[in-house]
Amino acid sequence: MEFLKDDLAAMERIMRLKFINAISGIKPANLIGTISKDGQTNLALISSVVHLGSNPPLMAYISRPTTVPRHTLENILSTGEYTINHINKDIMERAHYTSAKFDKDSSEFERCQLTEEYVSDIEAPFVKESNIQMGMQLVDTIPIQQNGTIMVIGEIVYLRLPSEIVGAGHEINLSKANGIGISGLNSYYELKKIAEYPYARAEEVPDFNKGQ
Repeated sequence: MEFLKDDLAAMERIMRLKFINAISGIKPANLIGTISKDGQTNLALISSVVHLGSNPPLMAYISRPTTVPRHTLENILSTGEYTINHINKDIMERAHYTSAKFDKDSSEFERCQLTEEYVSDIEAPFVKESNIQMGMQLVDTIPIQQNGTIMVIGEIVYLRLPSEIVGAGHEINLSKANGIGISGLNSYYELKKIAEYPYARAEEVPDFNKGQ
């Protein structure tokens, strides 16, 4: 199958959403927890979390255009805090339904039967059922002019994960954490570690021509 720019533009909207969302490959599955100034909690399914750097430890995600209310972004801008919680197989169905358009005065935690958890001095709620949890402090927001989205950048100020998934070299085995990935809008994939290679150095690259 081949598609040109005009072919993609002519697709029915929901079909195009699913198609283009899936074409980048498997994406991380996370729940972002926030709380408003008046104490209303919120939970949002996000598949665009990306690592920006390790020193300082920065993560970013893409918030959709603010042509409609974006409760997660509103809460982050008002409090400066949020949490990122990995989704695992045990909670993936409940996590999926947090993406429904609930009213601002409804909590996805309550509606989808996920447990609020408060750790350290971070005011934003964590998801207790999540195996990997990050407490985030807002660093910056960058508008993306081409489509009206906003890159939200935060620094990890708290991190909790099971010791058994961390290797001797501090590699994290996500399959041991029961983690999952997302493709498109509603397809979920199991994560399975299939290989591990040494840190790549030019002088140590194998001769891939051997045996051909």
